[in-house]
Amino acid sequence: MDAEIIAVGSELLTPFRQDTNSLYLTDKLNALGIEVRYKTIVGDDRARIAVVVRTALERSRWIIVTGGLGPTEDDLSREVVAEVLGRPLHEDSRIRRRIELRFARVGRAMPPNNLRQAQVPEGAECLENKMGTAPGLWIEQGGAVVILLPGPPRELESVFESQCLTRLELIVPRTILRTRIYKVIGLAESEVDHRIAPLYNSYNNPVTTILATPNGIEIHLRARAADDSAAEALLAELGDKIESEMGESIFSTGGETIEEVVGRHLALRHKTLAVAESCTGGLLSEQLTRVAGSSNYFLGGTVCYSNELKTQLAGVPGGLMAEHGAVSKPVAQALAAGIRRRTGASIGVGITGIAGPAGGSENKPVGLVFIALADELGVQVREFRFPGDRDRVRLHAAMAALEMIRRRLRD
Repeated sequence: MDAEIIAVGSELLTPFRQDTNSLYLTDKLNALGIEVRYKTIVGDDRARIAVVVRTALERSRWIIVTGGLGPTEDDLSREVVAEVLGRPLHEDSRIRRRIELRFARVGRAMPPNNLRQAQVPEGAECLENKMGTAPGLWIEQGGAVVILLPGPPRELESVFESQCLTRLELIVPRTILRTRIYKVIGLAESEVDHRIAPLYNSYNNPVTTILATPNGIEIHLRARAADDSAAEALLAELGDKIESEMGESIFSTGGETIEEVVGRHLALRHKTLAVAESCTGGLLSEQLTRVAGSSNYFLGGTVCYSNELKTQLAGVPGGLMAEHGAVSKPVAQALAAGIRRRTGASIGVGITGIAGPAGGSENKPVGLVFIALADELGVQVREFRFPGDRDRVRLHAAMAALEMIRRRLRD
């Protein structure tokens, strides 16, 4: 039941176009229990397209070719697939008539090269395209199915939905694919894998994938079964072991972002939050306010870059900064306690650090960040050394602050 998607078009090999069709098709195929094992992008070159199609025929049951069905000289998919399969092309009079009528309805003369789109490989079934002139094609050969779809997303989706889905549902054995995603924060990808590899290596089903994202580490489990309950049972068996091993490092099992999880904890506990940000420049506030309803728990805060504003807006004593420096544990503590006091919030968070690329020293290098959290139990502060450029340091700091809030609320 393996599938392969081949996207044809030289424009997809430039920085200016993305192959979004394969994402749509993968979603639809997965819902049918078909796994996409390969995706290839190939330019408008006859020889290269032929190599890619021949390779696909050797390893995949379902092959979907997108693009290259237009009327121009560089639209080669139809011709190359016919050549690889050894099927001569002939003109389909019904398709020709549809194309002619389409131009006639809008009062335009049909250019002769549009007749290329009426060429059909011998034995292929035409898939009507109600959104454009290029029909799709369905070809069965040697146990494989080759489906050719037009490249424009609106046309591709229309043809696939109206012409392919029902056909696939009748052919494909009933299989369910289900996915569970665990999101982890505060650990490196290598550490996550080191801890859970002994668990997932003993399973062929579910399949486990570990991904590093800007917002933490994701553990993806994908199970295949005959029905939903069996798939969920497979996910639960391995998932429970992973949850037990990773403990509180897992902040989400349902796809939520860290800011959504923090917001839910704040709302459930009737807590409010205010922040005083220096090096993150308002990024933490931006993340918190991405969540609908955040006004119920997020009071606001200040971006206090200068020492003067740290004093004026968050009440940080000037002498404290003179003694310890603006980037220090005492100043982070004062920011958190000061913003909490001035806003009346249940929790105050203070962040100060050196995001770079300049401003670091031997004692206080770029990436050094102090994050403090103040609440009715007192003030806690943590020191971090984040890697990466300015944007990554700022993002790491905001994420670490959210994780500190989450853990404090859980405790």
